[in-house]
Amino acid sequence: MADPFPFYRRLREGGPVRRVVTVRGMEAWLVTRYGDAREALTDPRLTSDLRGATDPRLLEQLPSAERTSAMRSMVRLDAPDHGRLRRLVSKAFTARRVAELEPRVQAITDRLLDAIIPAGRADLIKDFALPLPVTVISELLGVPLTDRDRFQEWTNVLLTQRPDRPDLAATERAWRQMWSYLEGLLAAKRTDPADDLLGALITARDRDQRLDEGELVAMAFLLLVAGYITTVNLIGNGIVALLAHPAQLKLLRDDPGLLPGAVEEFLRYDGPVNPGILRVAAENLEIGGVAVPRGATVIIATAVADRDLTEFPEADRLDVTRTAGAHLAFGHGIHYCLGAPLARLEGRIAIGTALRRLDDLALAVPYEELPWQVAGLRGLEHLPVTFTPVNC
Repeated sequence: MADPFPFYRRLREGGPVRRVVTVRGMEAWLVTRYGDAREALTDPRLTSDLRGATDPRLLEQLPSAERTSAMRSMVRLDAPDHGRLRRLVSKAFTARRVAELEPRVQAITDRLLDAIIPAGRADLIKDFALPLPVTVISELLGVPLTDRDRFQEWTNVLLTQRPDRPDLAATERAWRQMWSYLEGLLAAKRTDPADDLLGALITARDRDQRLDEGELVAMAFLLLVAGYITTVNLIGNGIVALLAHPAQLKLLRDDPGLLPGAVEEFLRYDGPVNPGILRVAAENLEIGGVAVPRGATVIIATAVADRDLTEFPEADRLDVTRTAGAHLAFGHGIHYCLGAPLARLEGRIAIGTALRRLDDLALAVPYEELPWQVAGLRGLEHLPVTFTPVNC
């Protein structure tokens, strides 16, 4: 996990669609090349509904609580239900709301850095990259400050599961606790309405349609959990990539105007999802000239595709001046990440402010000793660093 990309490169060079077996023993078809991956993400024959999978272990590996909630989630629905739910959420989760968050994101970022600067060392995941998006999404949704630590604890249970020996009892317990908590929080907001995203979802309408109760809780769950986990990884992966490439770090420090493009490059070079997006073949089809049978589990390996040399010259090289906006880190098509503007905003502010305020930033341990997550995402569990504070 410290560097999976040489292995990914061999997979991609070996064929556009590879038949693989996961560590849990499930057979899947891995889509490895950029053009095929981009096309597969918009192919209606590849469904987001996992219930059609031939291999029952795809769902059996999930705790019953996750199976129940996941099937009501927007990410597991196809058209037209996906479009109906997305329109409802889009009305509450607007670009205006995201733009208005910039001063608050900056204030939270500075407060977190103020707390760690005196020590001259920190764990930039635990002390910075994690609490920043947790605070932002909690405030946006209207989750009380006193409850945020509970969500971090529950999510940590999910993120620390090893795919080869998961603790399904602990995972199910965490999902059920989060689901029950959200049901209670939504009920409280109906009684005492608030001007926040959950309040807006409760009242959202689309041609007189509403989110039903299960869809509402699933949407709140998705926005809360997905609203911060991947952003943590974007910030952590971006910073550690710069530390491993001092010349790129200097470029960014010398020209902060490169930051928006650099965030896109971090997403392409070492994005927060690993290896990619899950689909099920709804019928027999071909991907990249390879026959994929109906019911097959298909992994659209966006992390592999974003290193495809045919799309990104010198793709294995970090280049903060690159135009990398065509990456697939946020997906593509109707399931393109709704929270992408917020993630970009948080990544730009967090990484830019850290570089401005933490001079002589360096790893406190050898790169090879950094602990990487193993639960289907791409991010660090800890990022120990040392630095000299800058008074700005």
